[in-house]
Amino acid sequence: MIHRIVISIFLTLIFQDNFCQQVTASDSIPANRISNDSLKHHSVKRAVIQSAVIPGWGQMYNKKWWKVPIIYAGFGGLGFAIGWNAKRFRTYSDAYRLRVDGDTATIDPYADVYSESNLIILKNYYKRNMNLAIIFTGVLYALNLVDAAVDAHLFEYDISDDLSLRIEPQFHFTGGSGIPLSGLNMCMRF
Repeated sequence: MIHRIVISIFLTLIFQDNFCQQVTASDSIPANRISNDSLKHHSVKRAVIQSAVIPGWGQMYNKKWWKVPIIYAGFGGLGFAIGWNAKRFRTYSDAYRLRVDGDTATIDPYADVYSESNLIILKNYYKRNMNLAIIFTGVLYALNLVDAAVDAHLFEYDISDDLSLRIEPQFHFTGGSGIPLSGLNMCMRF
């Protein structure tokens, strides 16, 4: 029994300074050292509004410059797809209209190439592709806003190398009886 008490006291004294509940000087900032920079916060609202006004501006505010060319390449490609499909839609729509107008003076450029049903199929195909490109442009715009908001939320997130979990033995003595109690102390640092 005496051996257990001596070992408990010895282990308590060894691990006494390593408990997580102790506050060290590096854990706190003196009041006179708080600067205006620590009071400034990265605004999520500002990043989203900037990206809503000019796509990519919120990414620049979040210091993610590499995303801006990707956003504009996406808008450029979708803009090209909208224009290309709109031009083909108008071409085949006009060709179909000229064919079914009943006027013999009109010249049908696709008279020997496509039938009326083929012109309708082509017209509907390019209209569908144009509408899909417009929808994808809206989706890209929404993703631009979501990306700016997520990056702004994570802007001040600290990714340090001091991520650890320590498990240490802990010993206590009960009130009046002096019976040692043992347990584990878990300390997580992040």
